Amino acid sequence: MKRIFRPLILLVLISVCLPFSGAAQTKPSVPQKKQPNIIFILTDDLGYGDLGVFFQKQRQTRKDRSEPWAYTPNLDKMAAQGAVLAHHYAGAPVCAPSRASILLGLSQGHANVRDNQFDKALEDNHTMASVLKKAGYATAAVGKWGLQGKNKNWPGHPLNRGFDYYLGYIRHGDGHEHYPKEGVYRGAKEVYQNRTEIAATLDKCYTADLWTAASKKWIIDQAKGKENPFFLYLAYDTPHAVLELPTQAYPAGGGLKGGLQWTGKPGQMINTASGTVDSWTHPDYAHATYDHDKNPATPEIAWPDVYKRYATSVRRIDDAIGDLLQLLKDLKIDENTLVVFSSDNGPSLESYLGKKDNNPDFFNSFGPFDGVKRDVWEGGVRMPALAWWPGHIPANTVVKTPNASHDWLPTFTHAAGVPAPARTDGVSLLPSLTGKGNQQESLVYVEYENNGSTPTLAEFHPAHQKRKRGQMQLIRLGDYVGVRYDIKAHSNDFEIYNVVKDPQEVNNLAKAPGMEKLQQQMKDKVLQARRPDPEAPRPYDQELMPAVVATKTKPGLSWKAFAGDFLWVPEITSLQATATGQTPQPMGDVGKPNQNLLFFQGYINAPADGTYTFYLTTDGGALLRLHEATVLDADYGYKVGQEIKGELHLKAGLHPVRLYYTRQPGSTAGLDLQWSGPGISKSKLPASVFFQDAPAL
Repeated sequence: MKRIFRPLILLVLISVCLPFSGAAQTKPSVPQKKQPNIIFILTDDLGYGDLGVFFQKQRQTRKDRSEPWAYTPNLDKMAAQGAVLAHHYAGAPVCAPSRASILLGLSQGHANVRDNQFDKALEDNHTMASVLKKAGYATAAVGKWGLQGKNKNWPGHPLNRGFDYYLGYIRHGDGHEHYPKEGVYRGAKEVYQNRTEIAATLDKCYTADLWTAASKKWIIDQAKGKENPFFLYLAYDTPHAVLELPTQAYPAGGGLKGGLQWTGKPGQMINTASGTVDSWTHPDYAHATYDHDKNPATPEIAWPDVYKRYATSVRRIDDAIGDLLQLLKDLKIDENTLVVFSSDNGPSLESYLGKKDNNPDFFNSFGPFDGVKRDVWEGGVRMPALAWWPGHIPANTVVKTPNASHDWLPTFTHAAGVPAPARTDGVSLLPSLTGKGNQQESLVYVEYENNGSTPTLAEFHPAHQKRKRGQMQLIRLGDYVGVRYDIKAHSNDFEIYNVVKDPQEVNNLAKAPGMEKLQQQMKDKVLQARRPDPEAPRPYDQELMPAVVATKTKPGLSWKAFAGDFLWVPEITSLQATATGQTPQPMGDVGKPNQNLLFFQGYINAPADGTYTFYLTTDGGALLRLHEATVLDADYGYKVGQEIKGELHLKAGLHPVRLYYTRQPGSTAGLDLQWSGPGISKSKLPASVFFQDAPAL
């Protein structure tokens, strides 16, 4: 089938973030402006090309009857009223690691769930929910989870990761069935309301309807006289895999009085829990035909059933989004609610129907790209993403800079008026969305391992078809994406593509004149932005992290001090320093005692190639980064006075260092940083290894 792509404008990467009004305080009521409600909507295996605004409208405009198209009118309206993020990337090309990156605000270089670690417990650390809860938000998760842990105690249960309320599928595998009680194709499943299993009460409940009705009820409950803002994580398990149909048409109207409604009656929990399960096809698709043989002279044939099902499933989500946005308007909270819509990874070939596979080339669900779920070609990780916030995000905004799903956590804290935790790998996207302030550059980095291959689809370039996946990496720098498949060693070159001019990644520029510097930059960056995970080993885990070249340096570090009572060890980009200076080495006695946050920046000079271990003890909280890699995290759950350690493999030379330290009020000596390494026994880092940039003359 033909490709259609509207070239995007050249990306512009700028490096300063939109400032907050001041330091974060312990009391959520401190932010001067009213904190917005936040709704994050995530779909399962929905492709970039499935939305009208991203791709389906272009197919429709061409009126090529051999190229069927589907409709997403409500999502297209949401896009027109808000922002389209045309270069948005998932953390990983499969659901569990992708969702972990979203919730933790970490790339796959730091997230604790990687590869195919389904049902692994999400790290007990800052999450999107826990930070907003500390900032004064009521929090809820509805829908698919799959990050609870395999221990029956489920340490990673949503209620243990910052959510006040949960309703949905806890286990990953349950999300492969869309009628939990009847279990039409995959057997009966378990649905939990908080910690109580309720599937026996959910007769004829199609999950997309169930999650939408439950979300509407929870939003209504929060809007009834409650002053606190709310955060809702709504994670659909559709259109993934089984492609079951709803029981009936979407209820008329929408919002407070119409659309889907939660009745709370066992046996008829929602207002579409009647009729026949797996029976209703959207009328736009029920009798749809297409030119299957690309011959206008022959009669068209009906769409295969599997594609009617897929289109109906996507349209059901579209109806739900229209319903939810209408609810916000009915409640008169639309102008104080930020809504984000996206997907976890690219489209899938799976259907679980015992019938024809759901080949995503019928609608070109992968858009103008090659690749599907489990690929790091653009089609596997480039996500449809929309943001809507009336009165704040101008209509018809198009975000042209690349960004990633781990950017949403700092975006939401920014909107809430508090700085993000320093450990996040993301940056706030509010400058791009609102047009106010300067946008920091996002880190777009993906690593993943899979034993399959890119499928043989006629749409895909021959060089991509049947490409063995194995160990894979993606790094994006400006307009250029570096991709590695079946990595055997770090010396393997990246394929390099200008994905603005060449979205299908056909023209590999790796051997083009002048690309040697970019190739090395990519190889260096992927070592400098990650930490190895023993449970997801990589061929490059033992590589030495490259040093940097600084044009002019002088001894010591620069420091900044910040006053305030902080909810966590914060990223300082958005904060206003109350004192600055220089110091020979990190010390807890710089600044004034009431300046409770200290930030040190400069370089550490590693005297020789080798493995270095860093040790930290503090009386408050701290976080240490070398390059973009988090070496020591003494923040969430840290016990004061406990020594923690982290190991890095370093090349000799200068390594950028950032050290954040939140000290106890009045403390001046509560920070102890030591190391050991080649020829170095465990000891305090001497002043001789610290350097900072010297001003140009």
